[in-house]
Amino acid sequence: MKIRLVVISVSFCFSVSLYSQESKQLYQNNRAPLKENIYMELPLGAIKPEGWLLDQLNLMRDGLTGHLDEIYPEVVGENNGWLGGDGDGWERGPYWIDGLLPLAYILNDDTLKAKALEWVDWSLNNQQENGYFGPVPFKKKVEKIPGVQRTKRQDWWPKMVMLKVLQQYYNATNDQRVLILMDKYFRFQLKQLPEEPLDFLTFWGNRRGGDNLMIVYWFYNITGEDYLLELAELIHEQTFPWGTVFLNDDVTKSAETPWHCFEIKKYPFDENELDNLSLKHFGGFHCVNVAQGIKEPLVYFQQNRDSSLVKAVKRAFYDLKTYHGQAQGMFGGDEPLHGTDPTQGIELCSVVEMMYSLETMLKITSDIGFADHLEKLAFNALPTQVMDDYMMKQYFQAANQVEISRNPNNFYQDVEHDYTGSCFGTVSGYPCCLCNMHQGWPKFTQNLWYATADHGLAALVYSSSEVTAKVGNGITVRFLEETNYPFNDTIRFTCTTDQDISFPLHLRIPAWCEQATVITNKHDFTEEQGNKILILDRKWSDGDVLELVLPMKLKTSRWHDFSVAVERGPLVYSLKIEESWKFIENKDKFKDYYEVYPASQWNYSLIEDDLQDLEKNFKFVSLHNNSAYPWNIKNSPVAIKARAAITPGWRKITGIPLSIPWSPKDLKNENLHLHEIELIPYGCTTLRITEFPTINIVK
Repeated sequence: MKIRLVVISVSFCFSVSLYSQESKQLYQNNRAPLKENIYMELPLGAIKPEGWLLDQLNLMRDGLTGHLDEIYPEVVGENNGWLGGDGDGWERGPYWIDGLLPLAYILNDDTLKAKALEWVDWSLNNQQENGYFGPVPFKKKVEKIPGVQRTKRQDWWPKMVMLKVLQQYYNATNDQRVLILMDKYFRFQLKQLPEEPLDFLTFWGNRRGGDNLMIVYWFYNITGEDYLLELAELIHEQTFPWGTVFLNDDVTKSAETPWHCFEIKKYPFDENELDNLSLKHFGGFHCVNVAQGIKEPLVYFQQNRDSSLVKAVKRAFYDLKTYHGQAQGMFGGDEPLHGTDPTQGIELCSVVEMMYSLETMLKITSDIGFADHLEKLAFNALPTQVMDDYMMKQYFQAANQVEISRNPNNFYQDVEHDYTGSCFGTVSGYPCCLCNMHQGWPKFTQNLWYATADHGLAALVYSSSEVTAKVGNGITVRFLEETNYPFNDTIRFTCTTDQDISFPLHLRIPAWCEQATVITNKHDFTEEQGNKILILDRKWSDGDVLELVLPMKLKTSRWHDFSVAVERGPLVYSLKIEESWKFIENKDKFKDYYEVYPASQWNYSLIEDDLQDLEKNFKFVSLHNNSAYPWNIKNSPVAIKARAAITPGWRKITGIPLSIPWSPKDLKNENLHLHEIELIPYGCTTLRITEFPTINIVK
């Protein structure tokens, strides 16, 4: 066994009428002058989910993802502008297809493929001569329809989402029509952007220009056309300068309005205004823009290898955690950024977009921290915000959430949504998440495995799956990955190959794992420290089995007002609160929804002294639940038992737990009401306390 990394050169041939690719690489990497990456995405469909992940995708197929056109026809039905109609013509249709299409090809489901292909074909078959594609602009003013976004059809922003759809479609089918459309469109962009910049109709385009830039680089790697690098520079110039703002240190001027950075900052940008912007500002930035924009400096880093771009993104994650962070890996942002209080909302769109940003940055940087963070979101924040049958969602979740009801919350946008933001519904809150949430699990699946620049494979994010890919000099191999991760610590890989072949397998050992064990064919044992990518370069034979054991230790983290969260491996643990669900038959524009009320005690404090020896005072238990779907309180596979005390005076108002009592507080023995509580994974909860106050017991 040895460790090595080989950098392979790349060469391509391209003509406008005939697109072909010749390369020494088995899979597409960046071509010069872009930075060569270590990891490359596999074709869509090469990775098949197994276990609970497959069950999750099947629930999506049978739920909202597979049937949104029937459930939400007024927006994503046949009258949508992306199908040639005069209805909704902005972001929501492409949002849905951005999740539906990868789901269709991962599951190899012909019905879902047909639905997605209808949207793809319309774009491919209706591109204008000048290169524009998408909904046709109206020639005269049109009547407004409540809940339907009919206008601003020429906005650059929704095209960026559809470009992602077309990229995924090409990766699954190699349909050359995609390349023809992109060539015409990007030439159109290069000509048009100087007169009509990314924010000429709305500011969304300049905040999210990184999504546009990413596809330009992808297309350049196929074609090698020099004009694309010129276009990339122009798109970066017109994109909100996230890297500059992330690095701002001493901000002397507070934001003038709660939406200061949201409302202004059009291209060209005023440097004096930029100097006074920081992620430290409450309300200064839109939460989804941050989740999408955070990747732009690293996307651009592939062309301009300025180390400050890397530093800027690292600084952004630090500031988000410090000034707005919650224990499940997200940040308080009930549309604008909203601080660290664990009752502040987290928008579902920002969860799936942050996951996509982390997936994008992981391929560019091979940074283990991005993979660790991605798993934290996927295994905690993502599953809790959608109902088990994938038929309703929450617009906002929170780390401490003890009632879900149509009562006033301290959410910035909840008045506009008539306090439905935390309710489980279809169009409760705001409908953007109803359409955008579908990309989370399919793209997570697509990023479980990567091809590597040294002609091997990489498993950097873990879940049960099977991958089929080419390695070495083009030999096809398969790996079956069997695991109940993240609930247990063992991952088993079985190789299938028609012939013995040497190639490297890259395995991530997370930062939270102090020491991993690698076992090959039950007899070759090695121990490896955490926070690294282990490269196993060896000869593989049919039937070879490798086990990766990632021991998970209990640990705590400190949050708002010195509250404490309990973690084990990639999972954050929350108080198990019994749930009472109430269906609301609703006649207004928010339609039917569910409220959820606590049916057990919730206002507990953990014992400060117990935190000093977690292994002694906190008991981890396996619950031996065998359900294929683990993400609810009934099916949770694991739990932690701990002592806690009822917290006097900690109560809820309009369904919200009052601010966390300052930790640690002192309570005398005679005032204590000690109980054994059960903590279960955050993703298994609907109601929860995640960031606990603590107490000192005094005599």
